[in-house]
Amino acid sequence: MEKRNKKRLLWRNLLAMTVFLLLLPIGWQKGAARLALCEILPGQVPIINTVEAKELHADNAVQGENPQALIGVEDICFAEEPKSVPAVSLSAQELSNMQNFEYLKKNYYIVDARTMLFPEDIVAEQALQKDLTIDQNIEGPKVLIFHTHISERFADSDPTKGKEEGVWGAAEYLKQILEEQYGIEVLHHDGVYDVVDGKGQIMGAYERMDAPIRQILKENPSIQVCIDMHRDGVAEGTRLVSNINGKDCAKIMFFNGLCRFNQDGKPVPISGLENPYVADNLAFSLQMKTQADARFPGLTRKIYLNAYRFSLHFLPRATLIEVGAQTNTKQEVHNAMEPLAEVLASVLLDQE
Repeated sequence: MEKRNKKRLLWRNLLAMTVFLLLLPIGWQKGAARLALCEILPGQVPIINTVEAKELHADNAVQGENPQALIGVEDICFAEEPKSVPAVSLSAQELSNMQNFEYLKKNYYIVDARTMLFPEDIVAEQALQKDLTIDQNIEGPKVLIFHTHISERFADSDPTKGKEEGVWGAAEYLKQILEEQYGIEVLHHDGVYDVVDGKGQIMGAYERMDAPIRQILKENPSIQVCIDMHRDGVAEGTRLVSNINGKDCAKIMFFNGLCRFNQDGKPVPISGLENPYVADNLAFSLQMKTQADARFPGLTRKIYLNAYRFSLHFLPRATLIEVGAQTNTKQEVHNAMEPLAEVLASVLLDQE
């Protein structure tokens, strides 16, 4: 009798499994994936306090389902592989032209009258061959973005809406692209250094910024790149816009400090503003400029060279980037973050 019951139970189970398999295609279309696969899919998380959660709650209420149902196949997002960076370079003729210092100086740089650029400062071949790729195997953020002048805004910025309306908001979008598309972890600092006692105060901002940035780098030894993002100030009739991939983008300018004055044709180092990384900083900006020219012609202006140190003394891969100006719109500036992210990735990551 017991053997007969076991055989009967086995046939019942087989029949139930057959019916289940026959009905599964129909049930799948009607959302049964939530039930069928709710315990075997990796990466499941509860959806709480999100738009998707509210929509799912409403949908379940209509169908009479449990509003706490687990996420189904169609609701799960898996991490994508970081976007590869294809190798791109300038033409052989242009690279050859850059070996001539006068050509390089004229076509790639604006040299402020207060300073001087010498042939030994930047040898194009050496600068372009310098390995500036980052170590992605170290845990923690690899790039620090901060703003010595966080209050800088754009033509249609609404100052009552906070820092998101200015350069900080643009850099936050850059951070998002670098992390989501290229797998480069970014720490975005929101320290305010151009406001004192509630009033705008640009003078002294670089001095006020110095100690906090050093502390961040001390606490995050994984950081290998420093970006101080600004926007330029130009005449009100000037528009710094270039069309890239069908979008109007604010033009970008890389900025270097040489830490020396031009006094009657003689270079004079600026005491107290030393920077051991000037040569590396110059290589970094030239690599970004040439990558931008090769990938997105018209995106960048010439590299601006100033006498002072600014915020470029923290790391070899340190840069100050001017994104557009006060005459650009927020959208133009945000559009520029997309090609800028690719340019940065092309220098910091191995190209394929």
